[in-house]
Amino acid sequence: MINNLSRRALLKSIGYAATGSLASPFVHSLSQDFEPNFSEKIYEIPMAGKVRLLHTTDIHAQLHPVYFREPNVNLGIGTTQGKLPHVVGPNLTKKLSISNDSLEAYAYTCVNFEENALRFGKMGGVGNIKTLFERFRKQAGGVENTLTLDGGDLWQGSATSLWTRGRDMVEVSNLLGVQLMTGHWEFTYTEAEFLSNINHFDGDFIGHNIKIKEDSLFGESYYELVKKYRGAGLFDEDRSQAFKPYVIKIVAGEKIATIGQAFPRTANANPPGFIPDWSFGIREDELTDIIKEIKEIHNPAAIILLSHNGMDVDLKLASQVSGLDAILGGHTHDGVPLPIPVTNPEGAVCLVTNAGSNGKFIGVMDMDIRDGQLKGIKYEMAPVFDNLIKNAPEMMSYLTDLGRRAYDENIVESRSKTYHYNKARIGKTFSQILNEKLAIAPDLLYRRGNFMGSWDQLICSALTYEYSSDISFSPGFRWGTSVLPGQWITMQDVMNQCAVTYGETYVQKMSGKQVLGILEQVADNLFEPDAYLQSGGDMVRVGGLKYTISPENTLGERITDVVILTSNKPLVANDIYKVSGWAVVGDHPSGRLIWDIVKDYILRNKNNENVLPLEPINHPTIKGMISNDGISGYQGELI
Repeated sequence: MINNLSRRALLKSIGYAATGSLASPFVHSLSQDFEPNFSEKIYEIPMAGKVRLLHTTDIHAQLHPVYFREPNVNLGIGTTQGKLPHVVGPNLTKKLSISNDSLEAYAYTCVNFEENALRFGKMGGVGNIKTLFERFRKQAGGVENTLTLDGGDLWQGSATSLWTRGRDMVEVSNLLGVQLMTGHWEFTYTEAEFLSNINHFDGDFIGHNIKIKEDSLFGESYYELVKKYRGAGLFDEDRSQAFKPYVIKIVAGEKIATIGQAFPRTANANPPGFIPDWSFGIREDELTDIIKEIKEIHNPAAIILLSHNGMDVDLKLASQVSGLDAILGGHTHDGVPLPIPVTNPEGAVCLVTNAGSNGKFIGVMDMDIRDGQLKGIKYEMAPVFDNLIKNAPEMMSYLTDLGRRAYDENIVESRSKTYHYNKARIGKTFSQILNEKLAIAPDLLYRRGNFMGSWDQLICSALTYEYSSDISFSPGFRWGTSVLPGQWITMQDVMNQCAVTYGETYVQKMSGKQVLGILEQVADNLFEPDAYLQSGGDMVRVGGLKYTISPENTLGERITDVVILTSNKPLVANDIYKVSGWAVVGDHPSGRLIWDIVKDYILRNKNNENVLPLEPINHPTIKGMISNDGISGYQGELI
């Protein structure tokens, strides 16, 4: 029998007694002390089986504890409406029967975020994650009874990761004891950089759905690359497999099979020029064949999919592929406190999970295995509260040393030769650069949500200011940390929003028809009812125009009432507009790097009190979603 995480277990896992009242005695402000041994109680997860899996995903290179506001808009369309993960804010606290002032609410929702952030502090941080990993391994009876997995988007999202080409996160992974990982943003470094990092990773990189292109298999250049990196990138020539599709690990004396599923749309969502020799895809049929092969050859006690598909894709996949016992998912940054049971074609249940983002959560999955057979699964999410954990000294020593590294002429900041590195930063340490105070935030700076956030508005405003453009575009990335009102915005905060290997900006002329086409295409990537056709990001962020969106409509019919803000006139299909933007997937432009533009904008526009005035957030009008559980407290218009 496979058991869901019960309400009692949910409350216990985050330090609450499951009494008749849900008003927690552990809700304190930072000026108060938590009760004795509270931090021990909150992370006491007794072993409930023979094998324990520890899972993180989408840390996005956040080495230190962060504030990260969960979305107030995560719309479910069609069959996903009203179902996790498309339930937000008070709708989610109601569904979970938890208080809006609780630790759970702070971890999983945007409810009372600013107030709760001040009460409960930051979350995540690799020093805290290491401490909890060690604690959870000890509770399991030792490291030999555990398997530690990361779902990808680990090497990207910070300045230090950009400047070290992801190597800092590889070193962190080794300190954490990560044994298996798959990827997505890891592929936004060059193939050579990626393979070099894989060679320095102490664990196994797995991805059954990463194939070597036919032209590359018959060319010499790819084999020279593989040879240089000791065979990495050529696991099975006959099957065109670049990496191990799966691994069998002996954990507590039991065979555990883990299949890797990298983000299937990497070559569409990110610059394909970084990965000229590999192709991606969901490859459902091949996954089925691999599961059969594993069962026939290895007869494991359990088969796990370590996925970077996104929650909706994983839910569909679990319903169509038999033989998986659980999916440890990532990509869409959904902090889902409960595993979702999905019945496969053979009538068996697969548990689908997703462990959030930015290091906020650790998924703990215990497997009851007897006589080589899986009898049950218990899963709990452990929110990582900085105030309740002592950082692991070994990890903190590493972070101190990393901060002392010097920025030099070998640093690579982008694809463009013009902006290969920033000469103004040479001679400074990483910490000196990133700790620079730029301005004080008057309101909450956040990004996450299907539509605009205040960080998005700031980036769009900076682009418009830099290029005097009519319209500005910024990608709907789901990563990026929050800054509380009254706090200093630092250079590290800016880099946490912008640190990609293709941060060049552009300004160009576009017709109204082209602008509308961009809005429609991105909306389709987000709201396409078939999960297999979704990309997993959020709606493109837009400055200089307003529009109405009808998410339930079809491609070409979602975007209406587009108005240019400067003229307050409708967008005209044949008119030409000056458009600025960044993070181009195709041929890269040569404009200044986005983080330098945002920094300069902040410094030039702050007032004499060092406060940065923020423009009102350009929220679109949303049509047909008033009763949707995936929207709450929306500041734009709902019709």
